[in-house]
Amino acid sequence: MGDIYHDILKKYWGYDEFRPLQLDIIKSIADGRDTLGLMPTGGGKSLTFQVPTMSMEGICIVVTPLIALMKDQVDNLRKRRIKAAAVHSGMSFSEINTTLDNAHFGGYKFLYVSPERLGTESFISRLRDMQVCLLVVDESHCISQWGYDFRPSYLRIAEIRAYIPDAPVLALTATATPDVAKDIQDKLLFREYNVLQKSFRRDNLAYVVRQTENKVAAVEHILNKIDGSSVVYVRNRKRTKETAEYLNSIGIKAEYYHAGLSSSERTERQQRWMSGQARVMVATNAFGMGIDKPDVRTVIHIDLPDNIESYFQEAGRAGRDGEKAYAVLLYNPGVDQPILSRRVTDTYPKKDFIRDVYDKLCYYFQIAEHSGLNHMYLFDLESFCTIYKLSFIHTHNALQILQQAGYIELNEDVETNSQILFLTDRNDLYNLQTNEQQDQIINALLRSYTGIFSEPAGINEELIAKHCGLTRRQVVDNLVILAHQHIIRYIPRRRANYVYFLHNRVDSRLLQLDKDVYDRRRERYETRINDMIEYASQKRFCRSQLLLHYFGQTEQQPCMQCDICLSRKEKATAQNGAEQIASEIINILKQEPCNIKQIITQIDADEKTVIDILRTLLDRSLITQDKMMRYCLAQHEK
Repeated sequence: MGDIYHDILKKYWGYDEFRPLQLDIIKSIADGRDTLGLMPTGGGKSLTFQVPTMSMEGICIVVTPLIALMKDQVDNLRKRRIKAAAVHSGMSFSEINTTLDNAHFGGYKFLYVSPERLGTESFISRLRDMQVCLLVVDESHCISQWGYDFRPSYLRIAEIRAYIPDAPVLALTATATPDVAKDIQDKLLFREYNVLQKSFRRDNLAYVVRQTENKVAAVEHILNKIDGSSVVYVRNRKRTKETAEYLNSIGIKAEYYHAGLSSSERTERQQRWMSGQARVMVATNAFGMGIDKPDVRTVIHIDLPDNIESYFQEAGRAGRDGEKAYAVLLYNPGVDQPILSRRVTDTYPKKDFIRDVYDKLCYYFQIAEHSGLNHMYLFDLESFCTIYKLSFIHTHNALQILQQAGYIELNEDVETNSQILFLTDRNDLYNLQTNEQQDQIINALLRSYTGIFSEPAGINEELIAKHCGLTRRQVVDNLVILAHQHIIRYIPRRRANYVYFLHNRVDSRLLQLDKDVYDRRRERYETRINDMIEYASQKRFCRSQLLLHYFGQTEQQPCMQCDICLSRKEKATAQNGAEQIASEIINILKQEPCNIKQIITQIDADEKTVIDILRTLLDRSLITQDKMMRYCLAQHEK
């Protein structure tokens, strides 16, 4: 069976060989076994389900919470002439239904679905008749309440197994502790425990913690010392811009990246970094998912992440080409520890505040009690906080807790398709005073999209431009003119936040913020922060061994390249050198007593080192001094 998979790998992806563990996972799936694949970032997770699906009859359903990554994977599959589509909250009901209908009738080989879509009647009704060959759960740690990124919508995944009993499940994640790995398999109703994983050890990656009060100067020093591409992670959006501007001012070409930038800005900056036009990307943790740049030589964290899972995943983006690379964490105990401690109260605001945010959210959208179920609303968090005079960070985290409790779903930075609705009757179009370009665009719309006289349709300006032989800019400008003339309603593509209500509105006093949702999760969050502080502050154990032990992998050998191992090696070297000098001094004194100048002239070492070792030998009573202040061998040493 291995040959068919190699043939598919070569035909569609152009590779001759699989990476370690990929073929093991593929064969496990082919045997019909539920499988949990633990693969580090950049390990080639997508091929473990894309390759076997191409050898099977039917469609592969891929559940993932990352809409941007979902779109990238669909685009990449289509470029390889593989039929794929996605269904997520950022789409209109019409777009979702059309996509599901196509999937139902065998139009796709891969269907990417966000977890909140799984429980809807429109999805279930189509799923019953689909020939599903494989169910894939990406970022599967999100299903575990023990995990660092629990999402209640993931709990619905197990429910759909009843409709596709013959399809095995492949759960994938880059980071899972032993408890989380067991929980993933339990929650997904694995028929038997089956974990396939490779060691997370990276022999080419040196983990370093550097204590410093001037972190920006430390970044400059590292980048001047180590050549090559780099990612610098910071905690907030403002700091990405400030740090990038400073690096550019000293001649290090840098871009900055965060979730607040437009889609085009993010794409352009990412491309400049990927192509090497910019050496450094300064970013929040919004950067990195789906990015596979193999020659990153350094990943530098200016601010400490609040858990080891995130740190390990982000640091792992260095050195994917197998060449020497460095993951450097900059640490200032007096500043970083209080900041991390404050994150506990920021991330878990008081329950009364959460209830107040829920009430205000319902007022904001004018939702009456016992209504709101399955309604989705465009949401401007900054405006919401301004109107009700609320703290942005506390409000955002209150909404996250309401999401974890299963009341709402907060979809952030969703890119919506442009939409068109014709406001005129089809017959009246021929009487309109339009120019040649507008006629071409109208005809392209009528040929490409159905139902656009009755409900808004998602459109693609690039596709229309290609049909008409125009630029995208010309298409957009003409659509705007047609909208001003009230011929169409045109809503351009944009990034937006949405709130989706998973329950009818309830009295806020009845909100179920129980121990699993709030108290225990807060305790686990605090434990994760303490683990992160311990990793940064400890000076006893090999960094690599400590990280691997956190994920349940016990390594017998230290890495010999982290700052702890190198420091230990330097101390050992210095100790060996001191012992050698001490032995030479004792041999000299066996011949005759000597003063300090006589000893120094016979030892190949600096004067201070010799004096320090003489003091140590005196303290240990191995040598003495006579009345003439000469050094002599102690009586018991003669």
